[in-house]
Amino acid sequence: MKIEPGPSRPPQRTFVEIVRFVLVGLFTAGGWQLAEAGDLEGGPLLLAVVLGSLVGYVVGGVIGRRAEVAVSALEQEFQRMPASELLAGVIGLILGLLIAVLVSLLAFRLPLTVAYPTAALVSVVLAYVGYRAGRTKRDELFALFGLRTRSFGVRAGEVNVLDTSALIDGRIREVVDAGFLGGTLMVHRGVLSELRTIADSGDPTRAARGRRGLDILRGLQRHPAAEVVLVGVEDAGDVDTALVRLARERGAALVTGDTNLAKVAEALDVPTRSIAALAEALRTPVVPGEGLTVHLTKEGTEAGQGVGYLEDGTMVVVERGADLVGADVHAVVTNVLQTTSGRMVFARLGE
Repeated sequence: MKIEPGPSRPPQRTFVEIVRFVLVGLFTAGGWQLAEAGDLEGGPLLLAVVLGSLVGYVVGGVIGRRAEVAVSALEQEFQRMPASELLAGVIGLILGLLIAVLVSLLAFRLPLTVAYPTAALVSVVLAYVGYRAGRTKRDELFALFGLRTRSFGVRAGEVNVLDTSALIDGRIREVVDAGFLGGTLMVHRGVLSELRTIADSGDPTRAARGRRGLDILRGLQRHPAAEVVLVGVEDAGDVDTALVRLARERGAALVTGDTNLAKVAEALDVPTRSIAALAEALRTPVVPGEGLTVHLTKEGTEAGQGVGYLEDGTMVVVERGADLVGADVHAVVTNVLQTTSGRMVFARLGE
């Protein structure tokens, strides 16, 4: 499993040593120059060079470690940032610098001792403001040129954000096996926290669903056709809001079985994918007048009805089938209803 972000230690250690090496060289050259300026020779010259090297080694280590932390934080920020947001920030930075150049032309009418600090300050401030403004207004910025930010960075369908209901459902593993879903599967740490909470529930049925979700997640981590990326923090507050925001920022599709969450995502122009909707679309069509064989498992809510299920889980209500519960019967379809929870087939006993 890929955990975002997570730079490895060896490159960081190498970075510190490079900074230290550069500063040792600079301080050694500085010690040499100071010794020559003081007309030192022999032992004093060697001592100045050695002291310069030691100071450079110590200072290089301190500065190198601090620079390592800063570079690591910057790397993590870039890993979390979508490509479209980074590009918009760079465009804003360039525009800010151009405006700073124009403002600096006026500043150089002042005395040089005041003009240079003023120009430097204006450049830094406007560059930062331009960068932040570009990131904030990236959607509007690209919309001016008829572009959508979702088209940057990844191709459509490469990145999917999984919510808790999709993992608990369990069928997502079969969908990935069949090749209908793959690429990068992003899982928010808040979802992982919810799965652990459900798995630790005192209700055996609820706990079993949570454990199934965790098992499905572990299976996806080892799947060759998918890369599971863990992002965010566990204490994310409203996990649903965090998932929609994550999908919107990464230009990803939200895979969910929650109808209300899917409606919210669609209202915010975030594409959604429902495992239940896919299963419903792939069910074998049943039309009135068609004959079928079904095993009746229980009585229906109305008197005389028997209820059974097809192989794909479709409920079949058979009139006058109550006395045949536990047997396989031949029935003729009379009506098919599509409900929010799935498809229902009504039938009568065949001859």
